[in-house]
Amino acid sequence: MLHLQLETDPRWAKLAESNIEEILTDHAWCEQKAATSAITLITQNPEYPDMVTELLEIAREELEHFQMVHDIIKARGYELGPERKDSYVHQLFKFMNKGGNRIQRMVDKLLLSAMIEARSCERFKLLSNTIKDKELSKFYYDLMVSEASHYTTFITFARTYGKGVNVEKRWKELVTFESEIIKSYGTGDSLHG
Repeated sequence: MLHLQLETDPRWAKLAESNIEEILTDHAWCEQKAATSAITLITQNPEYPDMVTELLEIAREELEHFQMVHDIIKARGYELGPERKDSYVHQLFKFMNKGGNRIQRMVDKLLLSAMIEARSCERFKLLSNTIKDKELSKFYYDLMVSEASHYTTFITFARTYGKGVNVEKRWKELVTFESEIIKSYGTGDSLHG
């Protein structure tokens, strides 16, 4: 369903589990950034009321996820720590259409959001199937389901409002681009690392 060309090496989940405090902190900040990204899409595209409504819901859910991760961090006696840079997402931004018209830029932003949600979903599934901590295993399973629906929402709006843009071609290009980027990841102690 997610159409990722390259799956995460299962050894990443073992690495993540061995440094779960760092993963949780990084994850919390990823959720905050996802909420901010949804709000940014709203401010840039207010003329699509159905998209605004759905993105408001996504922003709310992402903030709830941020709070859930933060609650787990506190309950385990960890500290949230400072915001982390997400080099994976930074690399993905290089795909963005720097020129083009407003619709083309909107489509790229929606597809980029879909890709980030797809990769997060894939990582959450891997964690839920691999991690020995039963509480976190269930937590990541539940998040996997949520992220899959976000992926679908973003890609659907790109297809719906991407008039004049070959959205399917652009999506395939992004999938290929991401598959090259992800080859350099899977060895770090971050959600996308």
